[in-house]
Amino acid sequence: MNIRKAVIPAAGFGTRFLPATKAQPKEMLCVLDKPLIQYCVEEAVASGLTHICIITGRGKSAVEDHFDRNPELEALLEEKKKDDLLKEVRRISGLAEICSVRQKEMLGLGHAVLAAADYVGREPFAVLLPDDIYDCPVPCPRQLMDVAEAKNASTLALGRTDAEGTKKYGIIKPRPVADRVYQLLDMIEKPGPERAFSDLAILGRYVFTPEIFDMIRETPPDHRGEIQITDAIRKLVDHQDVYGVEYEGDRYDAGDKIGQLEAILALALKREDYREALLGLLKSHGFFLKE
Repeated sequence: MNIRKAVIPAAGFGTRFLPATKAQPKEMLCVLDKPLIQYCVEEAVASGLTHICIITGRGKSAVEDHFDRNPELEALLEEKKKDDLLKEVRRISGLAEICSVRQKEMLGLGHAVLAAADYVGREPFAVLLPDDIYDCPVPCPRQLMDVAEAKNASTLALGRTDAEGTKKYGIIKPRPVADRVYQLLDMIEKPGPERAFSDLAILGRYVFTPEIFDMIRETPPDHRGEIQITDAIRKLVDHQDVYGVEYEGDRYDAGDKIGQLEAILALALKREDYREALLGLLKSHGFFLKE
């Protein structure tokens, strides 16, 4: 199995961040010093993925522009001898081979993934949801890809969750097969604690065999009219083995305001160029953190 393509669904309206997202994509909101979607693209590239398809929608041209060349800006930075900024701007536009595909209707994550079917073809591929920022010693998609390549099978990122989390995520029925690796026997979307199979949640990173597209096409919409990727994965389990990896590292759910704030603070405290200034600022406002 040779995995080289990634799909990043980024077509949603970002209603949890209104009014900030009324006229700009949620994926372009700044987290510390770069837009949310750039973390996702850099994570894919660090995992060895070289071809990236971003699923966009109406009003998302800023996402596409961010990863494109901007000759006028580059000329200005060169003229003003801002070499570090020029180098960074050029690096962003050269991260990977990036294209975009329009999702014309917001009909669920399964529908968004299916929009990339022509781009992906009959290859295995990764899916990364840009709401999640992963900070791992080995990039999270790479952790999945290692297992997917060894098992020649679809593989999902898993993490432990609490009772409240069972209302937010797809929950799996696991069979342990190795350290932090599970075969998926069944799964259910947002079941709540009473119906959850376990405390292992599917958390925004996937590696799929191309057969997932067939399963999505066979998956009917739910009561909200959306095609859930969890329902398609359940169908896939009936045809081939699917695995989950309990990822190693830190994850921040930057898809809501408090999660984004946590991501900004956590990432800033890990960086030498922000840490001392942030600690000083917090102390000046009466907050005390361990050094």
